[in-house]
Amino acid sequence: MHLSLCNAPLQMHGHGPPVHHGCREAFFRGLRSPLHLSKHNVGDSIHSQPNEDCNKKTDETSVWCNIFTKRRMVIASMFVYFWPQPLRYYSAHALGDPSVTIEEVTPPILPSGKLFPSEERIVKVFEKNTYSVVNIFDVTLRPQLNITGIVEVPEGNGSGVVWDGQGHIVTNYHVVSNALSRNPSLGQVVARVNILASEGLQKDYEGKLVGADRAKDLAVLKVDAPTDLLKPINVGKSSGLRVGQQCLAIGNPFGFDHTLTVGVISGLNREILSQTGVTIGGGIQTDAAINPGNSGGPLLDSRGNMVGINTAIFTQTGTSAGVGFAIPSSTVLKIIPQLIQSGKVVRAGFNIEIAPDPIANQLNVRNGALVLQVLENSVAARAGLLPTKRGFAGNIILGDIIISIDNRPIKSKAELSKVLDDYSVGDTVMVKIKRMNEEIVLPLVLEESVS
Repeated sequence: MHLSLCNAPLQMHGHGPPVHHGCREAFFRGLRSPLHLSKHNVGDSIHSQPNEDCNKKTDETSVWCNIFTKRRMVIASMFVYFWPQPLRYYSAHALGDPSVTIEEVTPPILPSGKLFPSEERIVKVFEKNTYSVVNIFDVTLRPQLNITGIVEVPEGNGSGVVWDGQGHIVTNYHVVSNALSRNPSLGQVVARVNILASEGLQKDYEGKLVGADRAKDLAVLKVDAPTDLLKPINVGKSSGLRVGQQCLAIGNPFGFDHTLTVGVISGLNREILSQTGVTIGGGIQTDAAINPGNSGGPLLDSRGNMVGINTAIFTQTGTSAGVGFAIPSSTVLKIIPQLIQSGKVVRAGFNIEIAPDPIANQLNVRNGALVLQVLENSVAARAGLLPTKRGFAGNIILGDIIISIDNRPIKSKAELSKVLDDYSVGDTVMVKIKRMNEEIVLPLVLEESVS
C-alpha cells in the first residue's frame, strides 16, 4: 500500500502566490510562526487552505493523514508546554543614586534626653518592684504510659508576688485551680515558679502548696529559693485609695513576663465575680490593662506599694476592655497570714445556710438574707434562729430574715458575708431579724464557720 502525505498550501497575503508544503512542514511552520513574529509584519495574517489534491485522495490515505497529523499535534503541544518560558514576573530594579553618600541620606539622630518627672517616677516604681513579681505555671502531675513515675504537664500561667524572705508566693486561687481541683495535700508541688534574677535570667523553682482560699480567690505557694533572690513586695493600705489616683499593674499577660501597664483607680467597693465562681466584696476597679496572665500580679499605687492583687477583667472578648478588678490589700492581709500559719482561713459566722439570691427572690424576699438551714448545736440554734421549712400541707414556711448586724443593713447574702469579714471569732454582734411581721434583735457570739 502506498502512503502519501497530503500537502497544504500556506498562503501569505501580500507575499505572492501560495507555496505548497508537506503536512509535517506546514504544521511545524505554523507552530513556529508565533515564535518568529519578527520576520513578518504585524498586519500580516496567515491562512491555511487545504489543497485540492488532498481532497482527491482515497479515504484510506485521508484517515492515515489525520492520524499522523493528530499524533504530531499532541507531541508538539507537549513540547511547547514544557519549553522553557520567560518568567511572568520580573524582579524589581532598585533605583539608586551613586552620587550621594550614606551620611548624606542619614537623618540626624537626636539624644533622648532626660525623662519627665512623671515618667521617671513610673520607671523607678517598675524597676523597684519587677523583681518581686514572678511567673507561675500551673502543673498537674499525671502518670504517663510506659514510663515509670510521673511527668509534669503545664496547664496555664499567671502571676504572683514574693510575700516574704522565706519563699512564700501569693497568687490567685484560679491560677492553680487545675492542680487544686485534684485535692493535693499541703506541701505537694502544684506549680512551677519563675523568679527574675538581677542579671535578667529567669530561674525556675517548684511551687509547693501552703494553703488556698477559694472564697477570696487567694493561694500561697512556697519555693526553696536563696534569700538574695527573693525580693518581698511592699504592701500598702487599700482603705485610703481614691478614685482617679494613678495605679500600675505588673504581670505576665499571655506569657510576656514582667509587663507594665498604667492606669487609674476607676472605682471602689465593687462586687467581683471571680473565675472560681464566688463573689468577692470590696474590689478595686481600674482601667490599667489587665489580660489573661496578669492574674495574681500586684496592683501598685504611685509610691510602689501593693494595694491589690489583680484577679479579674470584665470583657466579652477575653482581653482587656478597660475594666479590671483587684482584690484589695486589706482583704489580702487578713487571708494570707492565716494560710501561711494554718493552711486554711478561719472565718467568723453563725453556722447557718443562707438562701442564694435567686431562690430568695422566688420566695418574694427582696431585702435581707433568708435563713435556709441552721446547724445543730450552733450559736444560731441556741439563740433560736428559725430555718425555712415546709408545712403539713406542703407549703413553704419562711425562716428568719437577717436585715442588719450592729445597725449595718443587710440586703443580700453577699452583703452578709462582706459584713462578717470585719469580725473575728468570739465577737458579739447584735443581729436584727424579721420573723413573720415582727422584728427581733438577738445578741449572738460569732464562732468559727464550718465549711
